Amino acid sequence: RAARSPKMIENKVFLSFTFYSTILILKMYVVAIITGQVRLRKKAFANPEDALRNGGLQFCREDPDVERCRRAHRNDMENIFPFLFLGAIYSLLDPSPAVARIHFLIFCVGRIIHTIAYLLRLRAPTRSVAYSVAQLPCFSMALQILLATTPYW
Repeated sequence: RAARSPKMIENKVFLSFTFYSTILILKMYVVAIITGQVRLRKKAFANPEDALRNGGLQFCREDPDVERCRRAHRNDMENIFPFLFLGAIYSLLDPSPAVARIHFLIFCVGRIIHTIAYLLRLRAPTRSVAYSVAQLPCFSMALQILLATTPYW
């Protein structure tokens, strides 16, 4: 006998949102790991205790490559965290599963391309186009949430 899934897990839109959100969070972990690896390779540590352990206080310094990784990670936090909120609420509005999946897919692919463009220094405007495309589904979801909740304010 197959086990029944909880009611929330029967929501196809929420399952799709969960899938893409998990991909994005894993991507953020990868960027954090890359940042740490670049710190080690470039010997550029943020904390004196880390620098002392890896060669001396002279390595408690900033490095342009480490800062680029940190900016990519910070940009993820500025964009993926709002997506997590918007997507979760949007999933409760009972949207079309196909339309919702398109929203989630566009955001996810846009953020992946944005990170690749950031870390690999791809030519402009690759990164800004990826950023802008990823914002479209967020604005769409935010607008739909506002329209659905306006009668209750």
